[in-house]
Amino acid sequence: MARNMSFSITTDQIVNQTKTVTRRIGWLMLKPGDQVIAVKKAMGLKKGEKVERLAKLRIVDVRLESLHQIDQDDCVAEGFPDMTPDQFVEMFCKHNKCTPFRIVNRIQFEYVEVYQ
Repeated sequence: MARNMSFSITTDQIVNQTKTVTRRIGWLMLKPGDQVIAVKKAMGLKKGEKVERLAKLRIVDVRLESLHQIDQDDCVAEGFPDMTPDQFVEMFCKHNKCTPFRIVNRIQFEYVEVYQ
């Protein structure tokens, strides 16, 4: 059974299929070939709210790296082509309450099915 992975900040990029990489704190159990369900929001749902499925994703590559190592190509792959690496790192740190030197899990994926 595929696990849900939240893309609340990058919902549009998933729906438009412009995102093929995500950086996460955790998700260390993933390996190439695994599948996950991209959802708009997975936790903190209010009473009566349901998980909104966006797409089924297949994991292509997983590796640990320092957040500050992101380059412009990966900003594009993350769905933020107009951001510089420094701007991406600042946004990531703000949302995840971490430092630019945090080791993160870089997860590359492909789309199996889009539900929107």
